[in-house]
Amino acid sequence: MPKPRIVIGITGGISTGKSTFSRLLRDLTAAPLFDVDRAAHSLTDNDPEVRRLLREEFGDEIFSGDGVLNRAALRAIVFADSEKKRALEQILHPRIRRQWSTAAEESRQSGQLFLADIPLLYETEGELLCDRVVVVACSREIQQQRLMARARLSADAARAMIESQMPLPQKISRADHLIWNNGPLSVLEAQAGILAQLWN
Repeated sequence: MPKPRIVIGITGGISTGKSTFSRLLRDLTAAPLFDVDRAAHSLTDNDPEVRRLLREEFGDEIFSGDGVLNRAALRAIVFADSEKKRALEQILHPRIRRQWSTAAEESRQSGQLFLADIPLLYETEGELLCDRVVVVACSREIQQQRLMARARLSADAARAMIESQMPLPQKISRADHLIWNNGPLSVLEAQAGILAQLWN
């Protein structure tokens, strides 16, 4: 009897490696992968209503003269002001949730395995739409080092970004599967292989 095809939510903290892990799992399973960050970029670049709402909420200064969104400027605003962060989430999250929940249901109906890389899975109650949740985590020290290197942030700025999210231990406690990503890529690949065997 074939195994049932399921919806897998993949989450974690900023700079814990969830996107890298998601791509590894996609490549091993050939399952469709919904990437929330890519969906958000598409909305802010191409959706006229979203762009209008962003201008109304954050001002014209977050766009260049030729209409390109300055993501760094927007990020600086929302991380400094929890009300602005909530406003951005209210613009993007319902639209993104509609996209990925529709894609997940279509995949479920077709009998395919479906992967969704969703940083704020628990914060948006997205786990209710998943059959399994994978949390990709690492130590706080390594998380901060990776974020500082990736985004060229000071230690204080990196700490503030990490602390603005749901605590990683809380996500870990709710996970069906934990991927620990303190080591090299080969260790992450091995863990992806174990889960791919489980679901293939």
